Amino acid sequence: MPVLGEQLINNAVGFLDAIKRWQLARQGLSSGRKRRVYSENPAIQALEESFTVKFTLYASFAVATVVLILEADANGSAEDSLRRALFGFVLALTAVVMLHTNRQVPCRRNSRVTLVLGGNLIHLLIVSLILRLAHSSEVPEVFRYLLVPFALVPMLHGILLGRFVGAFSALCVSLIGSLLVPPQDMLGFLTLSLVSGLTAVLLTGNVRKRGQLLRAGIFTGLVSLLIANLWGRLDLMSCFGSGAMDHLEVFCLGSAAALGTALFVALFISGLLPVFEELFQLTTDISWLELSDLNHPLLRQMQLEAPGTFHHSLVVASLAEAAAEKIGANAVMCRVCAYFHDVGKLKKPAYFIENQQDGADNPHDSLTPTMSALIIIAHLKDGVDMAIKHKLNPRIIHVIQEHHGDSLVQYFYRRAQEQKKTNLDKVDRGLENPEDLPHVDEKNFRYPGQLPSTRESGIIALADMVESASRSLRKPTLAKIRALIEDLVRSKMTDGQLDDCPLTIRELAIVKDSFAATLRSMLHARIDYPREDDRPPSTPKRSESQRPPPSSLEINSQILSQQSPASPASPASPA
Repeated sequence: MPVLGEQLINNAVGFLDAIKRWQLARQGLSSGRKRRVYSENPAIQALEESFTVKFTLYASFAVATVVLILEADANGSAEDSLRRALFGFVLALTAVVMLHTNRQVPCRRNSRVTLVLGGNLIHLLIVSLILRLAHSSEVPEVFRYLLVPFALVPMLHGILLGRFVGAFSALCVSLIGSLLVPPQDMLGFLTLSLVSGLTAVLLTGNVRKRGQLLRAGIFTGLVSLLIANLWGRLDLMSCFGSGAMDHLEVFCLGSAAALGTALFVALFISGLLPVFEELFQLTTDISWLELSDLNHPLLRQMQLEAPGTFHHSLVVASLAEAAAEKIGANAVMCRVCAYFHDVGKLKKPAYFIENQQDGADNPHDSLTPTMSALIIIAHLKDGVDMAIKHKLNPRIIHVIQEHHGDSLVQYFYRRAQEQKKTNLDKVDRGLENPEDLPHVDEKNFRYPGQLPSTRESGIIALADMVESASRSLRKPTLAKIRALIEDLVRSKMTDGQLDDCPLTIRELAIVKDSFAATLRSMLHARIDYPREDDRPPSTPKRSESQRPPPSSLEINSQILSQQSPASPASPASPA
C-alpha cells in the first residue's frame, strides 16, 4: 500500500507538471519538451526486493519438490515414498539455503530467484514426464535415460546467470532427480545427469555465437554416450562379438537418442534466449555482440556530427575492454557501453573540445564559466534521453548516468574562481560593486549523476578520464603514462567516486597496468620520414675525361656495327 500511494502521488505531480509546461509553451516561455528520465517502476522494484515474496518462492519450491517426488513414486510403498519425499525436502531446503546465502546477483532480485528455482522445478517436471511416457510406451530400458534433457536448465542458467548458477542447477536437478528413478538406477542417473549438466555449463560459460551452443550440444551428447557406456546402458564392445549387428543397431539408436536430445536442447535454448532476456531483463554476450555493431543509428550520427567524440569512445572502449578481460569482468559489455557513454554530446557537439577544429572559435569564450559547466554537465541527461528514445539496453543507460559520478568540472570551476578573484581585485580598487559579484557554488559545477555501482561502470569511468587526460601528454613515455594514471585514479578515490564500486584494490592495480600498456601502444612515437627537400643532392654525371677507357669488347662491338651493310629498308639506301 505505501508503494501504491507513493506511485499515485508521483503520477499526480507529473500531471500538474505537464499542465505547467503546457501553459508556459502557450505563452512562448518554454518549448514544452522534457527530457526522458530512466527509472524503474516503484511497484516492480518493491516486489523485486520483498523478502515476503522471496520466502514464498523458497517455500513453494520445497513443497513442489515433495509433491513431484510423491507423484513419481505413486506405485511404491507408502514408507518408501515418504522417505524419498523427506530426502527431497531436505535437498530442496539445502538448495534454498545455498541460494540465499550466495551474495552474487541471482539472490538480489526475486525475478532471478524465480528463474533459478522455477527453472529447476520445470526441469524436474520434464524429467518425470519423459520417464513416465517412456515407461508407458514401452520404450526399451536402454534408451529410457538417454532421452532425458539433462543439460536443459544447467545450460540455460549458465548462459543467462553465469557458471556458478549453472553448476548449482546441475547439482540441484541431479540430486533431486535421482529420487524420481528406481533405487537401482539412482547412482547411474545421478552420474549421468551431473556430468552432462556440468559439461554443458563449462562449454557455454563464454558463449558469444549461437553456433557455440550447437557445438556444446554435440559435446554434451558425446559425454552422455560415454557415461551411458560406463553405466552399462550401452555396450560398445559387444558390437564386435557375437550378434554384432543387433548390438550395433542398439548402440546406433542409443547414440542417435543421446546426440539428438542434446542438439534439440541446444537449438531450443538458442531460440528462446531472447525471450528469457526480455522477460528477466538479462543480457547475454550474444546480445552484447549484436549491440556492438557500429552501424547503429546513434553511432552513425556520432561519426558524422561528432567525429572527435566517436574516436574518443572507440579508444575508451579499447581501454575498458582490455582492463575488464584482465580482472574477469564483462569485457563485451564494457566495449558496448563505452561506445554509447558520451552519446549525449550529439546535442551540442561543438561545445566539446574533441570536436573543435584548429583555429575555429571556441563557443565557451563568449559564455560564463557557470553556463559552460551547465552545457558540459547536460550531456548526461541528454544521453539518457537519447538512449531511452532509441531503446538502448538498461545497462547502457546506467553507464551513461554513472560514468562521471558526481565529480567536479575542474576546468570551469577553476576558471570561475579566477574570474571571482579578478573581480574581487576590481572591488578593492573601487571599480566593481560587491553586490554584482556572481556567487561561485561548487554544487553548480558537479555532475548530477550516480556513483559507479558495478565493476564495468567503474572501469569505463576510469578509462574515460584517463583517455581524456592522456591527450595532454607531450612526448609520452611509459613512466609519464603510469604517473598520470596513478594521479588520476588516486584523485578519483579521494573524491569518493569509487565508494559504491565493487572494484578491489588489487583489481584497481591490474586495471591501471592494463591502461598503461594499452595507452603505451596507442601513443607510441614514430620516426620522421625525410621530405623531398631534405634528401641529399643527386650524384652529378661524369665528364668525358672522368669516364674509364672502353674495354676491348666494347671496341670490337663498335667496329662490327660500323662495318655491317645498311638494310634495304634503311633511309640511306638508294630509291
